[in-house]
Amino acid sequence: MAGPVKGELAQYREMAAFAKFGSDLDASTQAMLARGERLTELLKQPQFSPLSMAEESCMIYAGTRGYLDGIDVADVQRYEEELLLNLHADHKDLLDEITKEQALTDSIESKLKAALEAFTKRFA
Repeated sequence: MAGPVKGELAQYREMAAFAKFGSDLDASTQAMLARGERLTELLKQPQFSPLSMAEESCMIYAGTRGYLDGIDVADVQRYEEELLLNLHADHKDLLDEITKEQALTDSIESKLKAALEAFTKRFA
């Protein structure tokens, strides 16, 4: 799960530095910068409040697959908090499967996509 986020954040940092000097950015560059801002915000955790591997996997998946793209940067922390509450309340079996498998199988990924799509629609 860490591979995609590392790559996207590296691209974000590189483009953010470049964007300081340029005024006209194409749509894809703007989208990449916006996603990088959200991923950076998503990775911030309160001290002494670590997430489980399953929780982190769900959050990183949401961030790297575009579920946060329509969320204001200021609302990313609230999105994360509410999503985790939703996952524990309505999708505990999904979190348990991720913990047991230690990977996102096709079956787990399809369940995660459905959970994220439903939650993100309600959140927005």
